[in-house]
Amino acid sequence: MTKISKSEVEKIAELSKIHLTDNEKEKYSNELSSVLGYVEKLQKIKTDNVEETSQVTGLTNIYREDKVSNIWKADKDVKKNTKELLSNAKEKKGDYIKVKQMLG
Repeated sequence: MTKISKSEVEKIAELSKIHLTDNEKEKYSNELSSVLGYVEKLQKIKTDNVEETSQVTGLTNIYREDKVSNIWKADKDVKKNTKELLSNAKEKKGDYIKVKQMLG
């Protein structure tokens, strides 16, 4: 069985920018080794005559044809368009749609 060393866990944590305690490094070393051991077992299974399966529920996607609709037409009056657009916004501030900050 492949054993993931504590130093390999440290390297993975460093690349992931995750701080781990010594106990966590030991724990993850054992857990990752266990996962790799399971994968090694799976690789030994003969699957030559097994048909590939992408899903097992039997459900299929239902598609509809795209249709052009004139439900909302842009008006030449920009203020009218802005007002109609903003009427659909959950939150607004002045003439803008208010959204949560997206920068970290």
